[in-house]
Amino acid sequence: MEDPNILPDVSHVSDKHCAKQFAEKTRRKLPALCLGTVGIALLTQVLASAARPSMKQSMPSGRVVPALSPYVDAHVHIDEHDPEGSVNAALQAMSELNAARVFVLTEPYSPDDRNRWDVESILPALKIYPNKLAVLGGGGTLNAMIQESVRSGDAGADIQTKFKERAEEMVREGVAGFGEMTTEHFSLAASPLKDYEYAPADSPLMLLLADIAAQKNIPIDLHMEAAPHTIPLPHGLESPPNPSHIHGNIAALERLLDHNRRAKIIWAHAGSDNTGYRTPELCDRLLRAHPNLYMEIKIDPMYPGRNYPMADGKIKPAWIKLLQKHPDRFIIGSDQHYGPELTATHSRAQATVLFLNQLPTELRTRIGMENVEHIYGGAPSAESGGQR
Repeated sequence: MEDPNILPDVSHVSDKHCAKQFAEKTRRKLPALCLGTVGIALLTQVLASAARPSMKQSMPSGRVVPALSPYVDAHVHIDEHDPEGSVNAALQAMSELNAARVFVLTEPYSPDDRNRWDVESILPALKIYPNKLAVLGGGGTLNAMIQESVRSGDAGADIQTKFKERAEEMVREGVAGFGEMTTEHFSLAASPLKDYEYAPADSPLMLLLADIAAQKNIPIDLHMEAAPHTIPLPHGLESPPNPSHIHGNIAALERLLDHNRRAKIIWAHAGSDNTGYRTPELCDRLLRAHPNLYMEIKIDPMYPGRNYPMADGKIKPAWIKLLQKHPDRFIIGSDQHYGPELTATHSRAQATVLFLNQLPTELRTRIGMENVEHIYGGAPSAESGGQR
């Protein structure tokens, strides 16, 4: 009998294939299946628009497989144009997947992106379900301010004052953390963000944000592609808009972590690597050196990238060893996008659940629930205003 917790092996799919090519290949080879309410159709993607593609993803299974125990997904996104419909889609998926709570993040926009937005667009819809939904903010404002500051070279007193005022305003509004922030974000075919973004992790405003986060006891959720030294742009990515070479960024990340050890930094997307350098070995070294560093696990069968944690549907031994060595430093962060047009396709969330189900019970409980409670301990719900 087929084990429903075994992921299909798509690790052979190179990330040099763009979204459209892989989706077309999938449609030709595999029949779509009807999967109920969450409806994880068979590895299908439709790009709705160049400005904001609709990432219709799927899992090749005849039914939704729930988590063996309740868990928290600490990294999801919703459609700001229809937050109510997106929330309904997320709640329905949560019910089927056995998710106890999700953390909704704003996306990390560049200052040039006319579509950028922040928490004010979605808070009213999230506040209706304070026990189910929490929110992180700053992707549309703080992140853009950091990018602009690095670009202009201006991180003076006036800029820092405005930055701090904006961060504290969102804390008063009830954010559970700052995110999604980025210090290295590629322009990818599969992403709604089309600008390449770079800012050193130890830039003045990032260091200021770490101090604010430490003072308020809330974490920073950080998207950063790994480059231990300057590297050529990874094969398969276009330049422009991406640069021909990528700055080394690990040393700057370590300086950020050392700047204020009370600041909890969550490095998003472990298991989704676009450079080939975010290995279990690098993760282990950084976790040993920096007690305030945490990582989110993302399993994306549509875009496995490099250093994918799965092989033949099972977790690779190196990744199991890493999790067992640092059981209190990982959480689930599927990066699932929920929206009315996506209600039938939640492959990242399902794949992450299947990953979680393969872990030993105690480790699954830590990564699925307990570590989130530690990292976000005392953080407000979406309903409450912060009093920090």
